[in-house]
Amino acid sequence: MLRNRELQRLCVCFAVLSAVFTALGFWIAPAAGILALAASASFGAAFLLFTKVRYDRIAQLTEEIDRVLHNADHLLIGFSDEGELSILESEITKMTLRIREQNDALRREKEHLAGSLADIAHQLRTPMTSTGIILTLLANTPEEQERKRLLREAEALLAKTDWLLTALLKLSRLDAEIVTFQRESVEVRELVDISLRPLLIPMELREIVPKMDIPAGAVLQCDRNWLAEALQNILKNCMDSIGRKGTVIITCTDNPLYTELAIHDSGPGFGKEDLPHLFERFYRGISSSAAGYGIGLALSRTIITQQDGTLAAKNHPQGGALFLIRFPK
Repeated sequence: MLRNRELQRLCVCFAVLSAVFTALGFWIAPAAGILALAASASFGAAFLLFTKVRYDRIAQLTEEIDRVLHNADHLLIGFSDEGELSILESEITKMTLRIREQNDALRREKEHLAGSLADIAHQLRTPMTSTGIILTLLANTPEEQERKRLLREAEALLAKTDWLLTALLKLSRLDAEIVTFQRESVEVRELVDISLRPLLIPMELREIVPKMDIPAGAVLQCDRNWLAEALQNILKNCMDSIGRKGTVIITCTDNPLYTELAIHDSGPGFGKEDLPHLFERFYRGISSSAAGYGIGLALSRTIITQQDGTLAAKNHPQGGALFLIRFPK
């Protein structure tokens, strides 16, 4: 305590002032000098006692902080009384809780990153292994028709790999929050047309008929290109679910509170086990015959939620899958 230079200077000043007033008191009268001396001694003792108590509390607080630094599970125990040190300790406790939350978030993020990297490696390994097998078969297949078939399979696998890498890159950019969405008023009908355009030929080949019921003048405040990609991924999912011969019905509800897009396909719908996991990355469903990589719906939800919208999925009462996209106004 007395190693504090400010306290040393204060004690020296107090001693000098006490000596001056005591001498002045004795100069006036012996009783006045004795009173001044007793008052100085009393105030000095009270000051030193009060300062010692404060330094003891500061030492206790320092020890608590040291325990926090060396033990993440330790939490400061606040004093029952009020005062500057209690306020300081309360702020340190808040900071400790905040640091603990950040550490927990970082640990979860690391675990998620490790799991995602393992999933990515697995997803990439499958088409690459298949491509390697096809190349080996090509080297040992003299028949021209068989070689052409193998080449088509290799091209399809490379296209899927390219799509997977592109989707993963977009997800990583969205996760890092480096994507700037260009908000503008977009007509819902135009947005659906943009999303459907690349899928019209595959739908026609599979005899899948898209139907739309969108009121004129319905608009969304969104990024046209990103939201069109999200819709396209959902429509692809519907198309894969149907397989052949079916319909995809796209309807829009526009009211003063929100604008909602509903996409209903005539496929088999979702299994009860799959419903809670539909938007998880790399989730492909309980069925072993599920196609795709489990990226499209996860990417769609991320795109929509980062534009303040919501995406939900459920089974339609009349059968098939139902996707609901809602943007509040």
